[in-house]
Amino acid sequence: MGASKTEHFTKKQNTLAQQLKALGHPARVAIIEYLMKTDSCICGDIVNVLPLSQPTVSQHLKELKNAGLIKGTVEGTAICYCIDEKEIDKLRSYFDGIADTITQRTTCC
Repeated sequence: MGASKTEHFTKKQNTLAQQLKALGHPARVAIIEYLMKTDSCICGDIVNVLPLSQPTVSQHLKELKNAGLIKGTVEGTAICYCIDEKEIDKLRSYFDGIADTITQRTTCC
């Protein structure tokens, strides 16, 4: 497999690609949807909602956290997760920009 050459793209483009890749799995979408319903969540709560094992849920949480879409704080022996509103707002702004551009076009291929 060839190199991805990510160094040729802006930091914003690389971050967006990482976030969209993290959202490219239905379990991670389900985790985001669950976190939207709650103010915060302990990992065990998510395991009870999804048809996945605890280690699998933890791996998905790690991917979402690495992409910056969720935040986690340690509370005793558990980690409490919540959505990172600033990063989600950046995604919303990006897609709003796409929608605005498409709406303003007068021609299409």
